[in-house]
Amino acid sequence: MAGNFLISQDWEPVVIRKKALTAVARKDKKAVNATRRSGAEIETIRKSIAGTNKAASSGTSLNTKKLAKDTKNLAHEKVPTKLKKSIMQAQMDKKLTQTQLAQMINEKPQIIQEYESGKAILNQ
Repeated sequence: MAGNFLISQDWEPVVIRKKALTAVARKDKKAVNATRRSGAEIETIRKSIAGTNKAASSGTSLNTKKLAKDTKNLAHEKVPTKLKKSIMQAQMDKKLTQTQLAQMINEKPQIIQEYESGKAILNQ
């Protein structure tokens, strides 16, 4: 032996346990009864709306009530007919297609089509 080493034994007990119970297992009747028998305290809390579906059966939701109260017209302002006709007339006078007109004003052809059909939403 090369040196004097002090060798000692560790005689502390080793406890091997099962893994802790999950939340579902702790709520099981058997687990609750076993806990009662062992004398541990058990706290039970009843939730006020447990087991009911009051939100679904309330009739109208909060958003529905807000919409019902709102009396404003929520539609977007569309292109006036006079503007539609003037764009189409100017395009025909210059003998341009929608694509050519769009290139001249640096806009997409789809925007010109929407203005002429009256579906465009005006940006002010």
